[in-house]
Amino acid sequence: MISCATVRKDVIRQHYNISTLFYRLLWGRHIHHGLWTGNESPTVAAQQLTEQLVREAGITAGQRVVDIGCGMGGSSIHLAGKVGCQVTGVTISSFQKRWATVAARFAGVSDRAAFLCQDAETTEFPAGSVDVVWSVECTEHLFDKPAFFRRVSEWLRPGGRVAICAWLAGDDPLSADAEKLVYQVCEGFFCPSLGSERDYTGWMTDAGLRMTAVHDWTSRVSRTWEICRDRVNRLGIRQVASWLDPEQLIFIDRFQTLLDAYNTGAMKYGCFIAEKQR
Repeated sequence: MISCATVRKDVIRQHYNISTLFYRLLWGRHIHHGLWTGNESPTVAAQQLTEQLVREAGITAGQRVVDIGCGMGGSSIHLAGKVGCQVTGVTISSFQKRWATVAARFAGVSDRAAFLCQDAETTEFPAGSVDVVWSVECTEHLFDKPAFFRRVSEWLRPGGRVAICAWLAGDDPLSADAEKLVYQVCEGFFCPSLGSERDYTGWMTDAGLRMTAVHDWTSRVSRTWEICRDRVNRLGIRQVASWLDPEQLIFIDRFQTLLDAYNTGAMKYGCFIAEKQR
């Protein structure tokens, strides 16, 4: 695991309160990578990642899903509307919570998708009350990842599942240059640490979860950052960010760093499915 001790939780919260509009402009309603199979548009690719994770986790209508790090509600609204789940989304950002609530209302799923502005490391759900804990690109921001998975295991009913997509540090051993790239990504994207594939499987197994699938999707998602980098340059978003909040510039300036980390193996993008034993 690569750690960045300078990251603070209040900065993560501020980042998402301020940068959500940038995400929406750059990428769309899903604040996560696209998953490509060919030459699909970024919008289609982002939707494909959500749909693939639904299939991997075997999510079906009527299940209760907790979406940790729900962002603007894209995945939660899909799970509520297209799959027929009862979804509770959790975000640290009050801005995102309001956005997701309005988006669910416009999508006609406000009776099946509710949103909380809470810290994922302190939020609680009754033991055995959840069918699926879903989290796409949020666990990177958690300070105590093993403790989070222990709590997730308590929330799940027997046979319940965890569906996680996460940015990962590359496989050990990493060179000094690779570690530097990962550290720069942590710093620029406000991640207190990035665990490896082995770290994630260990944390979930130690929490009493049984791994059922682990996928490396790096080559299918890395195009995301080529597109974001090019859109930033074309739309002049860096200049806009400098006017609104200069502290966001480190985030924008590290898009190429993240792409380099993927391309060199310093980082990976992983999908993890685990089940609480019956």
